[in-house]
Amino acid sequence: MRALVILSLLGCALAQNKTFSWDGQGQPSKNDTSENVCQTDAASCGCCLMQQQMKRMEMFFNMSLHEIQSGLERAHSILNNIRASRSAFSVALTDAPLCVGPYRSDSVVKYGSVFINLGDGYSSSTGAFVAPRSGVYNLALTAYSDAGAPGARLAACARLRVNGRTLATLNENNLQDQEDSVSAVLAVQLYAGDAVDVLLPTGCFLCDDNSHYNTFTGFLLYTTD
Repeated sequence: MRALVILSLLGCALAQNKTFSWDGQGQPSKNDTSENVCQTDAASCGCCLMQQQMKRMEMFFNMSLHEIQSGLERAHSILNNIRASRSAFSVALTDAPLCVGPYRSDSVVKYGSVFINLGDGYSSSTGAFVAPRSGVYNLALTAYSDAGAPGARLAACARLRVNGRTLATLNENNLQDQEDSVSAVLAVQLYAGDAVDVLLPTGCFLCDDNSHYNTFTGFLLYTTD
């Protein structure tokens, strides 16, 4: 019976990966520093094994929870970055019948009807859109005018600019049409702080009403910073 108990205790110790060393006096001394106190008899062996398994499960749970929290923080960071980088605007010349120009000098067109201004990059007081972040932007411009009578000169023209440099020139200047429009769509690299506006050249004029024939639109495709 005594031998059976000793074998049981030995099996319990081996199952718990316990290690022993000899103190030189014929008695084993345990190197295990665990605080487990359920090692006094064979009946406690199952308790010891269960306690160890619970510790392993607790460790695994804590590690899993830490990984989930880290992943959630990364997801929040990415989402906040996406929200911060959103930029889009779409504006029209006016909501009421109005013609601007012709002027004696080139003038910046100030679009007064704002459909969307996500990120507040467009200013109706200056007529310019200032890029909040470096990236590739889609820009679209439509210029429309009405000569007022058949045979009168139609001069629907505009210039899309970045920092005062012309990107595209829209021009419909003739005597054949009473009304006409011209459009341009571009994908361009802009850097944070770049100003995009529309210039009305000397002698040209644009006409609009609540049908919104004259529009200026831009939005960020993706960032490059």
